[in-house]
Amino acid sequence: MEQPTRIDVRLANEAWESVMSAHAALMHTFAAEHMWSEISMREYDVLYTLSKRGEPMRMCDVQGGVLLSQPALSRMVERLAVRGLIAREPDPQDGRAVLLSLTPEGERLQQQVGRAHAKSVARQLGSALTAPELNDLRRLAGKLVTGDAAA
Repeated sequence: MEQPTRIDVRLANEAWESVMSAHAALMHTFAAEHMWSEISMREYDVLYTLSKRGEPMRMCDVQGGVLLSQPALSRMVERLAVRGLIAREPDPQDGRAVLLSLTPEGERLQQQVGRAHAKSVARQLGSALTAPELNDLRRLAGKLVTGDAAA
């Protein structure tokens, strides 16, 4: 029977610190970009999550894609709905639930900001990593998300 590999606690924590430091540095850089004049990064995150699905989503499903608490997400959805960026409709499967979707204006803004943000991401990551390193980063981050050691 194969013995489980012993995890190097120090190395794992140093790797975690590196991931978080890279995230903080990149987010600081992205936050300073010009594309956030009409919408905040967190608001964009909600619009992006809705755009990825391409169909109405329940609030709990949106929450799984963003870094916001349920109360904070509810308040943000309310603000985005008031601005005409998100539509809310009753869930026909569950009268207590609400389905969220992008309005045409929300879709326009998500695409506009998304194009600029995608260029910024490409500029930042592309200036620091080679294409093979970007592929490695994508693969390794995917392993962290799925927990699949074989990937």
